[in-house]
Amino acid sequence: MMVETSGVLRNNVKEKLGRGEVVASMTVRLVRGVEIARIAKTAGFDSLYVDMEHSSFSLETTSQICMAALEAGITPFVRVPGVADVQRILDAGALGVIAPHVQTAEEARGYVRAAKYPPLGGRSNAGPLPHLQYRSLPTAQAYAAINAATMVIVQFESGEAIENADAIVAVDGVDMVLIGTNDLLADWGLPGQYDHPRVREAYAKTIAACRRHGKHAAVGGFASRPDLAAEYVRMGARYVSTGTDLGFLLAACTAKAKEVEDIVLAGKP
Repeated sequence: MMVETSGVLRNNVKEKLGRGEVVASMTVRLVRGVEIARIAKTAGFDSLYVDMEHSSFSLETTSQICMAALEAGITPFVRVPGVADVQRILDAGALGVIAPHVQTAEEARGYVRAAKYPPLGGRSNAGPLPHLQYRSLPTAQAYAAINAATMVIVQFESGEAIENADAIVAVDGVDMVLIGTNDLLADWGLPGQYDHPRVREAYAKTIAACRRHGKHAAVGGFASRPDLAAEYVRMGARYVSTGTDLGFLLAACTAKAKEVEDIVLAGKP
């Protein structure tokens, strides 16, 4: 007898993208407790991603946050340090990986092989998974359900990646491209120059490639420039990485401290 999985395993990000809707995501780089998943949900985010590339998070901590996100009903991704980490991170509860510094189609295929079960990839069987609430399902059914829900998101962070955009996006199993704008500008020797025309050209080329191949484009690196994030959404990007938990906390704390400073200054003769 077939066991229904649609009510157990859902990827709300894939569903929203499939409807052409815009997805909001936050990056987790500071908070190590599962509370961050519920906070992200309450705040209205569709997704969070744990940044293991730029943090000291352990696999255990990452797993707990991912499982809390699954229970909260938002999609957990993980930006991995490299392809060798993909299998363990997905088995631990992530519903997708963000693959940094992908520059060629072959590198993209390596991430797909690690993330997807046969026949699309070479991911090995780990038994019951948290995504399916540790239910034991027929293998073929479990593979199909996990493959359908698991996303491979490649990051373009160099001029070479932009040049190879069409070939990378065309790789079967790649779902989305996230442009790392800060690293891209650094690669071009233009750090911080968000308004440079080469940035717009990179987004235009990537979004066009995604449209040709039925994939999705994502915006990253514009936490301080929501006007530019909005521009690229109008161009066709549908996933917005809004910023980090550290940035949100520091901004809120700074604003509150400034409120008190203003009260004190207002009370002076």
